[in-house]
Amino acid sequence: MEQRVSLITLGVADMERSAAFYEALGWTRVESQDGVIAFDLIGQTLGLYPKTALADELGIDVENIGGFSGITFSHNLREKSEVSVFLDRAENAGGKILKSAQDVFWGGHHGYFSDPDGHVWEIAHNPFSPLGPDGAFQWNGVQ
Repeated sequence: MEQRVSLITLGVADMERSAAFYEALGWTRVESQDGVIAFDLIGQTLGLYPKTALADELGIDVENIGGFSGITFSHNLREKSEVSVFLDRAENAGGKILKSAQDVFWGGHHGYFSDPDGHVWEIAHNPFSPLGPDGAFQWNGVQ
């Protein structure tokens, strides 16, 4: 198996509300099919799909999906000063700030928010893992 995540699918309660949230963060919706709203990322795609349809597809009761699953998504920025600006943007778009921008023990700077469906995002600046010229994350500066 190649080391790659191709598609991240988020089960959401209201497709248009969730799409509007990510659009307000500055992402561009791409032409979608099969009931998915998609946003192409650098090297992956984020897909929004009805939570009830996802539960049906998995063969589980929709009530068994939800709450903090122990997974967070991270979006790294080029500059420390951008972290609080982005968190404000997420809050203004309808997100909930879970942790305000602050320095981290390992030398970075980050904060957390949840989207309208409770999916948790970390917004970070990691001075030890600068973004590549195309914006791709590079662990320890190596791609």
